[in-house]
Amino acid sequence: MNRLTDTTRYADAQSQFSSEKLWDLFDGDRQSFNIAHECVDRHAGQGHDAVIVCRADGVDEKISFDELARDSSRFAHWLEARGVARGERVAIMLEPSREFYTAMFGVIKRGAIAVPLFTLFGPDGVRLRVGDCQPALLVTNEDKRAVAAGLGGSTPFEVFDGDLWQQLAALPARYQVHSAPDDLAVFQYTSGTTRELPEAVKHTHKALVTLMVAALYGTGLRPGDRFMCPSSPAWGHGLWHGTLAPLALGLTVGAYSGRFNPERLLAALSAHRFTNMSAAATHYRMMKNCGKAGEHAYHFEKLSFTGEPIDDDTADFVQQQFGLPVCSMYGTTEIGVVLASYPGAADFPVKRGSLGKAVPGTVVEVHDAEGQVCPPGVTGQLMVLRRGQWVPTKDLGRTDEDGYFYHGGRADDVIISAGWTMSAVEIENVILMHEDVLEAAVIGVPDAIRGQVVKAFIVSDRARSDAFIDEVQTLVKTKLSQHEYPRHIALVPELPKTPAGKVHRKVLREREAAALAEAAAH
Repeated sequence: MNRLTDTTRYADAQSQFSSEKLWDLFDGDRQSFNIAHECVDRHAGQGHDAVIVCRADGVDEKISFDELARDSSRFAHWLEARGVARGERVAIMLEPSREFYTAMFGVIKRGAIAVPLFTLFGPDGVRLRVGDCQPALLVTNEDKRAVAAGLGGSTPFEVFDGDLWQQLAALPARYQVHSAPDDLAVFQYTSGTTRELPEAVKHTHKALVTLMVAALYGTGLRPGDRFMCPSSPAWGHGLWHGTLAPLALGLTVGAYSGRFNPERLLAALSAHRFTNMSAAATHYRMMKNCGKAGEHAYHFEKLSFTGEPIDDDTADFVQQQFGLPVCSMYGTTEIGVVLASYPGAADFPVKRGSLGKAVPGTVVEVHDAEGQVCPPGVTGQLMVLRRGQWVPTKDLGRTDEDGYFYHGGRADDVIISAGWTMSAVEIENVILMHEDVLEAAVIGVPDAIRGQVVKAFIVSDRARSDAFIDEVQTLVKTKLSQHEYPRHIALVPELPKTPAGKVHRKVLREREAAALAEAAAH
């Protein structure tokens, strides 16, 4: 019987997939299963790198499976000696590094629960998440010592430095794991504001099994790939799709550490000969905007993106620069990946702007307000069938005559003006076609006559002028329709983004509401 990794064709994915075959990709079974063993220990002895950390300072770090198996085992012993019990939470606030991977897999080997935290969180953001998950320990670096100390004595913390490495060196290099598939392994916080902490998504060890659907068909992972994901492992894309899935297949994984610099990423992609990359749409856009992509040679066979739709100019750049279409992968932290464009499948035509089709074993439909299936071309709510129940994604979408899905924006990103329903995503895509626009975000703002009108926030090196504003407005009128153009345009130095790199339209709406309230008060 063929393993699921033996085929790449879309037709084979539909005819040969079964959830039971996912278990065949692992050592563990339905009685005993541990993420750290599957991602690290079982690949030790093969003699190749597990992780290549591409650092912003240009000094890259290579970590072999042998080193990671040894170091994480010692960390598990260290946690046990420190009194961290199975099932307790351990928060890890570190950039991708030998220390990060040692701590994360050591926690999971111990049977405790790893809680990755974004390193750019300020004191309030850390305090809120630590207060929610109540960790037995916080592991961080010297730069974050003051933040950790400010949490008070209720949260013990450890700085992962040279002294801790010396302690680990004296401990055994193997650790016997004891975990069941349904034991909790990782708490993952989705990107949200400090004021509105999203509830942690609680992942069990067997989440790695279901994750392989996204790995096989969303990012197209196969044996022999050299896989890069520049997203932070503090977030779902960087941890699950960018780290755990490829390591589980024994692949060499690339990670990015430090302040993101597209020129630095491009150089690393070339130097380390990565063949497969999954990145946020923002990453590709920044690579395009930096103007340095043509200075390197690349070795890509598969490319994918997630987070938000990719604009046409950036998609053109990817095709021209890397010689491949960039394939969409759509899902949420809560429901997983449900739509994909099957990178690497020669029999799957990639349609520009589409989210692809449902991954094997998943049913996705577009429903109207009454719960009926929308015909092709009609926008409705994207719904996923789970355990006999339709689960809303909170996103809008539509299908075409060939069964491809298209994103219509978040349900709360729809703008209704004078009875017209408009998509913020579609308007942004057109604005980004202007050669002087680097980034763009669109929201609806109150209007006494129309209810709402479109306001665009634009990042550009070009100074504001009546001519520039008119060019943008005319472009939208020409490409979309007369009523969808932005009646208000603000040039801003930067756009608010979630830590995962998505444009944070909610912050823009809140700022506009606050400005209107202040104006009304005066």
